[in-house]
Order: sequence, then structure tokens, then C-alpha cells
Amino acid sequence: MFNPTPLNLPFYPFKITQRDGLHYIFDEARKKHLVLTPEEWVRQHFIKYLIKEKQFPVTLMQIEGGLNLNQTKKRSDILVYTNNGEKLVVVECKAPSVAITQATFDQAARYNSVYKAKWIVITNGLNHYYAQIDHENKGFAFVEELPVYSLLV
Repeated sequence: MFNPTPLNLPFYPFKITQRDGLHYIFDEARKKHLVLTPEEWVRQHFIKYLIKEKQFPVTLMQIEGGLNLNQTKKRSDILVYTNNGEKLVVVECKAPSVAITQATFDQAARYNSVYKAKWIVITNGLNHYYAQIDHENKGFAFVEELPVYSLLV
């Protein structure tokens, strides 16, 4: 039986199936079933949170997109664009059992050194951190809550 970790996010109904001893979750954004790992559980919840609570357009989200970082292929969890194609928010998701440490922030900052997004979000489903990035002055500021999409663009 599937017994997910309760997250510090609203409840959302998901299509969860079982096959060959594995649980799968249906990713509505990518229209496919994915192996349900603890990190995927967090990623799917946060995608729903962005769409339902923060009015982010699903059509402007890239999920598990690739990037080249120091000649190495990496994969970001969620990247959100503006209507004109600018990178707006990069989200790094971790499993609930993974503590968010300086290394997690460093990873997101490395990805954003390529993306140059205006916001970085880090979550393990239990704790969420939102940072507005000031690329011009090479700084950032943490905020308590991520604004709705229309206030970010």
C-alpha cells in the first residue's frame, strides 16, 4: 500500500496506479505516468501548488528540463517562463527526508547561473524557501511567500 509523506502543501488529488510492484503518479503537465519516488511526490505537489494557488500557467513550465553546467548535463526540476520567453522561476525539489542545506542552495544557484531567473524556490515539501534574485547587484532577498504569477511578470 502506498503511504506518502504528508507535505506542507494543500491536498491535491492525484491519479496513482501500481504496476509490477511500483507506484506511478500521472503527471498532468507532461501527460505521462512517472515512477512515484519521494522527490516526484514533492515535485507533483509543487507543480499543482504553482498552478492552483499561484496561478502559474502550466504551458509556461518546463519540468525536468536539461541544462549544461560546466560541460556537464544537469536537470532542473521546474523552470517557469514569462509569456515572452524569459526565465522567471527555477524550482529545486528534494524528497521530504532530505534536509535543505547550504549545498541545496548552492545547487540551485549554480543552475541559476545558467538560467538567470528572477526567482529561486527550494522545497522538500515540508519547508519552502523563496528568494528574489538581483542579478545586477549580485544579491538576493528571501521572502515569506511566493507572489502569484501575475505579480512576478
